[in-house]
Amino acid sequence: MTQAKLSLRDVRVRRGRAELVKVTHLDVLEGEVLVIIGPNGAGKSILLETLALLQRPTAGRVLFEGQPVDGRQLALRRRMAVVFQEPLLLRRSVADNVVMGLRLRGVPRSVRRQRAAAWMGRFGIAHLARRSAITISGGEAQRTNLARAFALEPEVLLLDEPFSALDEPTRDELLDDLSAALRDTGVTTVFVTHDRDEAMRLGDQVAVLMGGVIRQVGTPAEVFAAPVDEEVAAFVGVETIVAGRVRSLADGLATLDLGGVAVEAVSSTLEPAAEVLVCLRPEDVVIEPAGPDSRRTSARNHLRGSVTRITPLGGQVRVMVDCGFSLVALITKQSLEDLRLKVGDEAVASFKASAVHLIPRRR
Repeated sequence: MTQAKLSLRDVRVRRGRAELVKVTHLDVLEGEVLVIIGPNGAGKSILLETLALLQRPTAGRVLFEGQPVDGRQLALRRRMAVVFQEPLLLRRSVADNVVMGLRLRGVPRSVRRQRAAAWMGRFGIAHLARRSAITISGGEAQRTNLARAFALEPEVLLLDEPFSALDEPTRDELLDDLSAALRDTGVTTVFVTHDRDEAMRLGDQVAVLMGGVIRQVGTPAEVFAAPVDEEVAAFVGVETIVAGRVRSLADGLATLDLGGVAVEAVSSTLEPAAEVLVCLRPEDVVIEPAGPDSRRTSARNHLRGSVTRITPLGGQVRVMVDCGFSLVALITKQSLEDLRLKVGDEAVASFKASAVHLIPRRR
């Protein structure tokens, strides 16, 4: 079994009377990429600083390879590298910035040059080696920051929202390059972000942090498809969340009553008459105009309703349909043009029983 490289046990971080982080148990396994995701103000950066040994917890223990870090913080920090949102580059050449950490750690000049050249090439900034770091773009600065971190050959890499200030094309390219570097090096990584796309693209495991508390940990598929509660569901992109009650159960399917609207969902654990939250991601909904020529998909759920809102989102479109409750579909702009849907039109929204995620409601 893979051992934990970094662990937190009963960790709390307070500032004054405010408790900013309260984590009972967290393991970062050797060689995995753990993405910590949460809204602004959730305590993500404080949690990363605690894992990076840059901040001592008010209570609890930080473990490195199963042993308390107390008294070893400086030595262990030399086995880590941290990348922040702001690159924090010196007013020197790009190459000088890449070798800076190696120089501070006493690595011989020949090794410094070799590693710097390799990682500048890997992150596409070799041609900028002699350029002053204050003259390069934001994307190039973050590439320099990443090259500097990887050149250290750290055992643990910690990244605090490194791409949040970048435009989308630059961010996409850097995500691809970072993903490849993480895969090839196998370095144990903690990546902090509020962006769901970054979490899904990079994470082996995802931890959802809200209000300083870890609410869910699992693979990206588990967290995004099966959130543990309504607040987590809303944060990870579930836009249709409706209260319902189990009407009947048969052959692994639950028939649910959503205020008079029947919906079928896969379930083998619910009890009859149980109260649930019905969750549906917008990309799992197929939508088309209502009428005699409507195509019926293999999905078990086909709900008729009226289009109440259409919101453009770049190359996609968010379509809201009132079918006894508000249901949201996400389709391409081209699909909307082909369907010729507009606000006020009657439409049929279809989705599979397996696409419905059910959260039992506490009474």
